[in-house]
Amino acid sequence: MKRWMSVCGYADLMPERGACALVGAEQVAVFRTFDGRLYATGNRDPYSGAYVLSRGIVGTREGEPTVASPMHKQVFSLVTGACLDDPATFIPIFPIRVTSGMVEVSVL
Repeated sequence: MKRWMSVCGYADLMPERGACALVGAEQVAVFRTFDGRLYATGNRDPYSGAYVLSRGIVGTREGEPTVASPMHKQVFSLVTGACLDDPATFIPIFPIRVTSGMVEVSVL
């Protein structure tokens, strides 16, 4: 069963920018794209081990929303978590929704 936690107001998220939230014991990177969609991933860069993905560059590759790590620039799908530069590497993806203007994430 999913347990949802509020992390911020939807209007507080700037388009094409990330934000970091602590959901339980998990650091989560939350992203809002220009089209208004929300994505939540783990904040840890699997290549450097640093918790920096929320500060990555948000963009697209062949129409798929992505984030590029600010450390070594590997690009990850915001939809699947797959590294588009190394398909064997993934970051976790978490369910995300908006309820009464509040962004909620579930890590369970």
